[in-house]
Amino acid sequence: MTISIVLADDETLLRKALASLLPLEGDIEVVAEAADGKQAVSTVLAHLPDVLVIDLEMPGSDGLDAVEALRQERSEQAVLMLTRHARPGVLRKALSLGIRGFVSKSADPAQIVEVVVAVHEGRRWIDPDVSAAAVMDDCPLTDREIDVLRVTSNGYSVADISEQLHLAQGTVRNYLSNAISKTNARTRHDAARYARENDWL
Repeated sequence: MTISIVLADDETLLRKALASLLPLEGDIEVVAEAADGKQAVSTVLAHLPDVLVIDLEMPGSDGLDAVEALRQERSEQAVLMLTRHARPGVLRKALSLGIRGFVSKSADPAQIVEVVVAVHEGRRWIDPDVSAAAVMDDCPLTDREIDVLRVTSNGYSVADISEQLHLAQGTVRNYLSNAISKTNARTRHDAARYARENDWL
């Protein structure tokens, strides 16, 4: 059985290479491509693929933001995330969004196809390096504190964070205050920077 996928990555060269190579390694059909997170959401809704293969880091709306938006329209969509960085905070967020596959962008195309098949069958596959990093993670922040710092690092105000995360502004301020205290930072932006440098976001 052929598995249909939408391939989303802002790196055109890599996206085109994967679009050419993946079908050669298995019963894969790339039905459409997307160059950013927002386009990935609209493309998936237009083509309804078996699996969305999406890059984590893209300009504007990153892979996690795109999947979060997609879940509101197509909650059952199977997703495989590609990344260059094994950050435990990202893994936590990905798992909370129901992303079942997490693999390095440098993986062999044959391995990516194996993970696509696993994800399509409802199984989970996480890059061993990512799993190891998560096990050794000593992040003191809660998931919600990580969420508000992720949005903060994009330059948003408390009101914007409140709207994006569907939280009261007072609640957002409390999370930010806790995060600032735990990171020994002076401002929320310093806290977000510190968290990123420690691979918690």
